[in-house]
Amino acid sequence: MHRVSGMKIYRVGGSVRDELLGRPLADRDYVVVGATPEELLARGFRPVGRDFPVFLHPETHEEYALARTERKTGRGHRGFSFHAAPGVTLEEDLARRDLTINAMARADDGTLIDPFGGAEDLRAGILRHVSPAFAEDPLRVLRVARFAARFGFAVAPETEAIMRAIVAGGELAALTAERVWHELARALLEETPSRFFAVLRRCGALAQLLPEVDALFGVSRREGEDAEIDAGVHCMRALDHAAAAGETLPVRYAVLASNLGQSASGRARPGTRVAQSVRRAAMLSRRLKAPADYRELARLAARYGPTVQHAVELAPAALLDLMLSADALRRPERFEQLLRTCAADRQSSSRSTSAVYPPAALLAAALGVVRAVDAGAVAGARPRDRDIPRRVRSARLKALREWMRTL
Repeated sequence: MHRVSGMKIYRVGGSVRDELLGRPLADRDYVVVGATPEELLARGFRPVGRDFPVFLHPETHEEYALARTERKTGRGHRGFSFHAAPGVTLEEDLARRDLTINAMARADDGTLIDPFGGAEDLRAGILRHVSPAFAEDPLRVLRVARFAARFGFAVAPETEAIMRAIVAGGELAALTAERVWHELARALLEETPSRFFAVLRRCGALAQLLPEVDALFGVSRREGEDAEIDAGVHCMRALDHAAAAGETLPVRYAVLASNLGQSASGRARPGTRVAQSVRRAAMLSRRLKAPADYRELARLAARYGPTVQHAVELAPAALLDLMLSADALRRPERFEQLLRTCAADRQSSSRSTSAVYPPAALLAAALGVVRAVDAGAVAGARPRDRDIPRRVRSARLKALREWMRTL
């Protein structure tokens, strides 16, 4: 807390929580008690809040928000009205927050202000709601699941009960696709993404928000030659493997979306499962309004992932067709992402004992061989020949065959 002409300023929220956890502090947020917008403007603070008074410090550019209360006025996470006034206390401001671990403040002298027991819940590894007002914002269902993925904490039974009531009441329907995508993307980047989906599944939210993912659970899929595993468990294991490997968000999303066809019957033909994977990946991406490059990588992984997994068994012509179909010559960086997606899926298997993924090494080298063929020179040798594409393909196949003889 620091005082400026009667104002009291406290550091609040995530930075206090992360400080107690011994984690690096990213953003620092502050609450200003006993002040008006005019007073902050007079001191050079710049307003940025559209719905409620938030200001940027003139030197540090950190966020300072006037202490405020909120009242539910409509459905969804935007259906609130806010009241900011000098008379609003710090405890009233903290009471509107979602979880006890996010409802703590730090004064300038080091004093921890913790009216709702957040520090104790941190030590116990519990995600607990601050007040019954938790039920008024459906977005908090996703936020709780995301914090579970980040910290590995358990959800308090009474908080999970409220989450189930939110789901049963149909409040999740008020969440926009953009908001769901934002929370999903952040969850995929957490340390253990599978926990996000586990929390949503327990409270019934997964079936409403991500039905394609929910449908994976309870369906057996083959892993290796003779082992079987629940398709949902496999998908979650692959996601956690990608997270442990530090993969990028597009790769993590492609791991998730490309597995959706596994919900097809175990007796379904491989081609049927591939077609369903492509269709369901497209449905999920379209509904979430995922970025175009994420959609395309997910589509490629769903369509060509099974072929990549067997790349070491392919003949030169099939290898070339795979690379051309995946547009690897023009988009080698995306092709590398495809290979990393497939690697995460395969190496997450309980039967995988190697850190090396042979299909990726083979295809990366094969792509180098094909790209080394000078298509311009092949075309220029007989410029009047109308069958240039066939001659370029023949030259690439010849190079691949010669290279593969050396393996």
